[in-house]
Amino acid sequence: MKIALIGYGKMGKTIEKIALSRCHEISAKVDAHPDDIKQLSQTNHDVAIEFTIPEMAVKNIKHCIDLNIPVLSGTTGWLNLKKEVDDYCMEKNGTFFYASNYSLGVNLFFKMNEYLAKIISSYNQYESSIEEIHHTQKKDAPSGTAITLASGIQKYQPNKTGWELDGNDASKINILSKRIDPYPGEHTVTYHSNIDKIEIKHTAHSRDGFALGAVLVAEWLQGKKGVLGMNDFLP
Repeated sequence: MKIALIGYGKMGKTIEKIALSRCHEISAKVDAHPDDIKQLSQTNHDVAIEFTIPEMAVKNIKHCIDLNIPVLSGTTGWLNLKKEVDDYCMEKNGTFFYASNYSLGVNLFFKMNEYLAKIISSYNQYESSIEEIHHTQKKDAPSGTAITLASGIQKYQPNKTGWELDGNDASKINILSKRIDPYPGEHTVTYHSNIDKIEIKHTAHSRDGFALGAVLVAEWLQGKKGVLGMNDFLP
Protein backbone atom coordinates (compact mmCIF):
# COMPACT_ATOMS: atom_id res chain seq x y z
CA MET A 1 0.00 0.00 0.00
CA LYS A 2 1.27 3.48 -0.89
CA ILE A 3 0.88 5.85 2.06
CA ALA A 4 1.22 9.63 1.87
CA LEU A 5 2.26 11.14 5.20
CA ILE A 6 0.89 14.64 5.75
CA GLY A 7 2.85 15.94 8.70
CA TYR A 8 6.34 14.57 9.14
CA GLY A 9 7.07 15.43 12.76
CA LYS A 10 7.57 12.92 15.56
CA MET A 11 4.20 11.28 14.92
CA GLY A 12 4.72 11.12 11.17
CA LYS A 13 8.14 9.52 11.61
CA THR A 14 6.70 6.92 14.02
CA ILE A 15 3.91 6.11 11.54
CA GLU A 16 6.56 5.73 8.84
CA LYS A 17 8.48 3.22 10.98
CA ILE A 18 5.36 1.14 11.68
CA ALA A 19 4.18 1.31 8.05
CA LEU A 20 7.54 0.15 6.68
CA SER A 21 7.63 -2.70 9.20
CA ARG A 22 4.29 -3.85 7.74
CA CYS A 23 5.74 -3.78 4.18
CA HIS A 24 4.00 -0.58 3.04
CA GLU A 25 5.56 2.15 0.90
CA ILE A 26 5.76 5.82 1.89
CA SER A 27 4.77 7.54 -1.34
CA ALA A 28 5.05 11.14 -0.06
CA LYS A 29 6.21 13.05 3.00
CA VAL A 30 4.48 16.41 3.32
CA ASP A 31 5.91 18.70 5.96
CA ALA A 32 4.34 21.68 7.70
CA HIS A 33 4.62 24.36 4.97
CA PRO A 34 1.13 25.12 3.58
CA ASP A 35 2.28 24.80 -0.06
CA ASP A 36 3.85 21.36 0.46
CA ILE A 37 0.45 19.68 0.22
CA LYS A 38 0.47 20.37 -3.54
CA GLN A 39 3.09 17.65 -4.09
CA LEU A 40 0.42 14.99 -3.51
CA SER A 41 -0.77 15.43 -7.10
CA GLN A 42 2.64 14.40 -8.44
CA THR A 43 2.28 10.66 -7.77
CA ASN A 44 -0.27 7.99 -6.84
CA HIS A 45 -1.31 7.19 -3.26
CA ASP A 46 -3.62 4.54 -1.82
CA VAL A 47 -4.25 6.54 1.36
CA ALA A 48 -3.11 9.67 3.17
CA ILE A 49 -2.48 9.90 6.93
CA GLU A 50 -2.79 13.46 8.25
CA PHE A 51 -1.24 14.53 11.56
CA THR A 52 -0.47 18.25 11.42
CA ILE A 53 -1.79 21.31 13.26
CA PRO A 54 -5.35 22.65 13.64
CA GLU A 55 -4.77 25.57 11.26
CA MET A 56 -3.83 23.26 8.37
CA ALA A 57 -6.08 20.23 8.90
CA VAL A 58 -9.17 21.34 6.97
CA LYS A 59 -7.20 22.44 3.91
CA ASN A 60 -5.16 19.22 3.94
CA ILE A 61 -8.18 16.94 4.24
CA LYS A 62 -10.15 18.75 1.53
CA HIS A 63 -7.14 18.61 -0.80
CA CYS A 64 -6.95 14.83 -0.39
CA ILE A 65 -10.68 14.52 -1.07
CA ASP A 66 -10.28 16.65 -4.22
CA LEU A 67 -7.55 14.26 -5.40
CA ASN A 68 -9.74 11.23 -4.57
CA ILE A 69 -7.24 10.02 -1.97
CA PRO A 70 -8.81 8.32 1.06
CA VAL A 71 -7.62 10.32 4.06
CA LEU A 72 -7.53 9.66 7.78
CA SER A 73 -6.75 12.44 10.23
CA GLY A 74 -5.69 12.50 13.85
CA THR A 75 -5.17 16.26 14.12
CA THR A 76 -7.11 17.76 17.03
CA GLY A 77 -8.22 21.28 17.85
CA TRP A 78 -10.29 21.98 14.71
CA LEU A 79 -13.48 20.00 15.32
CA ASN A 80 -15.71 23.08 15.26
CA LEU A 81 -15.25 22.74 11.46
CA LYS A 82 -15.71 18.96 11.24
CA LYS A 83 -19.30 19.15 9.93
CA GLU A 84 -18.07 21.33 7.08
CA VAL A 85 -15.44 18.72 6.20
CA ASP A 86 -17.91 15.83 6.58
CA ASP A 87 -20.36 17.56 4.23
CA TYR A 88 -17.56 18.27 1.74
CA CYS A 89 -16.53 14.61 1.79
CA MET A 90 -20.09 13.44 1.12
CA GLU A 91 -20.60 16.02 -1.63
CA LYS A 92 -17.42 14.85 -3.40
CA ASN A 93 -18.10 11.12 -2.76
CA GLY A 94 -14.80 10.95 -0.90
CA THR A 95 -13.39 8.91 1.96
CA PHE A 96 -12.61 10.58 5.28
CA PHE A 97 -11.85 8.86 8.59
CA TYR A 98 -11.41 10.83 11.80
CA ALA A 99 -10.43 9.80 15.31
CA SER A 100 -9.20 11.93 18.17
CA ASN A 101 -6.95 9.02 19.14
CA TYR A 102 -5.92 5.95 17.11
CA SER A 103 -4.55 3.89 19.99
CA LEU A 104 -6.54 0.68 20.33
CA GLY A 105 -6.03 0.89 24.10
CA VAL A 106 -7.45 4.41 24.23
CA ASN A 107 -10.50 3.36 22.25
CA LEU A 108 -11.10 0.53 24.71
CA PHE A 109 -10.69 3.19 27.41
CA PHE A 110 -13.41 5.28 25.71
CA LYS A 111 -15.81 2.34 25.96
CA MET A 112 -14.86 1.73 29.61
CA ASN A 113 -15.39 5.44 30.32
CA GLU A 114 -18.92 5.36 28.87
CA TYR A 115 -19.77 2.20 30.79
CA LEU A 116 -18.62 3.74 34.07
CA ALA A 117 -20.53 6.96 33.31
CA LYS A 118 -23.66 4.92 32.65
CA ILE A 119 -23.58 2.86 35.85
CA ILE A 120 -22.62 5.80 38.06
CA SER A 121 -25.31 8.12 36.62
CA SER A 122 -27.82 6.98 39.29
CA TYR A 123 -25.59 8.23 42.10
CA ASN A 124 -25.67 12.01 42.04
CA GLN A 125 -23.21 12.39 44.91
CA TYR A 126 -20.35 11.84 42.44
CA GLU A 127 -18.83 14.67 40.40
CA SER A 128 -16.79 13.87 37.30
CA SER A 129 -13.56 15.48 36.12
CA ILE A 130 -10.79 14.72 33.63
CA GLU A 131 -7.05 15.33 33.77
CA GLU A 132 -4.79 15.04 30.73
CA ILE A 133 -1.00 15.33 30.54
CA HIS A 134 0.96 15.69 27.29
CA HIS A 135 4.37 16.86 26.11
CA THR A 136 4.98 20.60 25.77
CA GLN A 137 4.95 20.49 21.94
CA LYS A 138 1.24 19.64 21.86
CA LYS A 139 -0.45 22.79 20.58
CA ASP A 140 -4.08 22.36 21.61
CA ALA A 141 -5.61 22.07 25.07
CA PRO A 142 -7.52 20.17 26.15
CA SER A 143 -6.56 17.17 24.08
CA GLY A 144 -9.03 15.71 21.59
CA THR A 145 -8.96 12.53 23.66
CA ALA A 146 -10.08 14.45 26.76
CA ILE A 147 -12.91 16.06 24.80
CA THR A 148 -14.02 12.61 23.57
CA LEU A 149 -13.98 11.36 27.17
CA ALA A 150 -16.08 14.35 28.25
CA SER A 151 -18.60 13.65 25.48
CA GLY A 152 -18.84 10.04 26.67
CA ILE A 153 -19.59 11.17 30.21
CA GLN A 154 -22.11 13.78 29.08
CA LYS A 155 -24.25 11.11 27.37
CA TYR A 156 -25.19 9.84 30.82
CA GLN A 157 -25.06 13.11 32.77
CA PRO A 158 -27.71 15.32 31.13
CA ASN A 159 -27.25 17.88 33.91
CA LYS A 160 -23.82 18.68 32.43
CA THR A 161 -24.01 21.30 29.67
CA GLY A 162 -20.56 20.56 28.28
CA TRP A 163 -16.95 20.82 29.42
CA GLU A 164 -14.64 23.65 30.43
CA LEU A 165 -10.87 23.97 30.69
CA ASP A 166 -9.46 24.41 34.21
CA GLY A 167 -12.76 25.73 35.54
CA ASN A 168 -15.06 25.26 38.51
CA ASP A 169 -18.53 25.52 36.95
CA ALA A 170 -20.57 22.70 38.50
CA SER A 171 -22.76 22.51 35.39
CA LYS A 172 -19.77 21.50 33.24
CA ILE A 173 -17.21 18.69 33.22
CA ASN A 174 -13.89 20.18 34.31
CA ILE A 175 -10.83 19.23 32.23
CA LEU A 176 -7.40 19.95 33.68
CA SER A 177 -4.63 20.10 31.06
CA LYS A 178 -0.94 19.83 31.90
CA ARG A 179 2.05 20.05 29.55
CA ILE A 180 5.09 18.21 30.90
CA ASP A 181 7.93 16.63 28.90
CA PRO A 182 8.35 13.87 27.87
CA TYR A 183 4.76 12.60 28.37
CA PRO A 184 3.31 11.02 25.18
CA GLY A 185 -0.13 11.09 26.81
CA GLU A 186 -1.97 10.29 30.03
CA HIS A 187 -5.70 10.64 30.71
CA THR A 188 -7.47 10.15 34.04
CA VAL A 189 -11.23 10.22 34.59
CA THR A 190 -12.23 10.79 38.20
CA TYR A 191 -15.54 10.54 40.04
CA HIS A 192 -15.27 12.04 43.51
CA SER A 193 -17.66 12.40 46.41
CA ASN A 194 -17.29 13.52 50.02
CA ILE A 195 -16.36 10.00 51.10
CA ASP A 196 -14.43 8.40 48.23
CA LYS A 197 -12.96 8.64 44.74
CA ILE A 198 -13.15 6.37 41.68
CA GLU A 199 -10.53 6.69 38.91
CA ILE A 200 -9.79 5.09 35.57
CA LYS A 201 -6.57 5.95 33.75
CA HIS A 202 -4.86 5.35 30.43
CA THR A 203 -1.12 5.96 30.09
CA ALA A 204 0.69 5.81 26.76
CA HIS A 205 4.31 4.65 27.05
CA SER A 206 5.23 5.76 23.51
CA ARG A 207 3.73 6.95 20.23
CA ASP A 208 3.87 3.45 18.78
CA GLY A 209 0.32 2.58 19.86
CA PHE A 210 -1.11 5.64 18.14
CA ALA A 211 0.93 4.99 15.00
CA LEU A 212 0.01 1.31 14.78
CA GLY A 213 -3.68 2.17 15.13
CA ALA A 214 -3.43 4.72 12.31
CA VAL A 215 -1.73 2.21 10.00
CA LEU A 216 -4.30 -0.49 10.82
CA VAL A 217 -7.10 1.96 9.97
CA ALA A 218 -5.32 2.89 6.72
CA GLU A 219 -5.22 -0.79 5.75
CA TRP A 220 -8.91 -1.22 6.61
CA LEU A 221 -9.95 1.94 4.74
CA GLN A 222 -9.19 0.55 1.29
CA GLY A 223 -12.30 0.39 -0.90
CA LYS A 224 -14.53 2.30 1.56
CA LYS A 225 -16.43 5.55 0.99
CA GLY A 226 -17.99 8.19 3.18
CA VAL A 227 -17.35 9.69 6.61
CA LEU A 228 -16.05 7.06 9.04
CA GLY A 229 -14.71 6.75 12.57
CA MET A 230 -13.55 4.32 15.21
CA ASN A 231 -17.06 2.98 15.79
CA ASP A 232 -16.99 1.75 12.17
CA PHE A 233 -13.50 0.26 12.50
CA LEU A 234 -13.75 -1.50 15.85
CA PRO A 235 -15.80 -4.73 16.05
